[in-house]
Amino acid sequence: MNRRTLLAALAAVAVLGTSAQAADAPKDIVDTAVAAGSFKTLATALTAAGLIDTLKGAGPFTVFAPTDEAFAKLPAGTLEGLLKDKAKLTAILTYHVVPGKVMAADVVKLKGAKTVQGSSVTIDTTKGVKVDGANVVKTDIACSNGVIHVIDAVILPKM
Repeated sequence: MNRRTLLAALAAVAVLGTSAQAADAPKDIVDTAVAAGSFKTLATALTAAGLIDTLKGAGPFTVFAPTDEAFAKLPAGTLEGLLKDKAKLTAILTYHVVPGKVMAADVVKLKGAKTVQGSSVTIDTTKGVKVDGANVVKTDIACSNGVIHVIDAVILPKM
């Protein structure tokens, strides 16, 4: 193998190695949720509220993310109404977000946490972990700008 061929081969390996590392890098909160496939309604709501760029930002954020099934539990017409009321939708979605990266080991030590919306959620660890009555069903989904904890209900601030 001549020197030029060897250098070309090494350059190709370097490029492939960089691409593989980039593919393995953690995604931000929004991209992680979209890739999971069970947060389509949340993604739609975040888009309607204009919060995509915020949750793709530096953070860190802790998101208590309701699944599509959680949104389906809302009374008929509720989601459609919220999607038309940006202020109310934003308040509800930011109520699901806590500033900072709060891992499950930290959440279980808390009785509550102040949300980005301004109100505090109640955390109950007596029988599993509940946030404002919603069960935390999956924890510590690491993202480049925070962490996602999956919940089985949409939590609502007192408005």
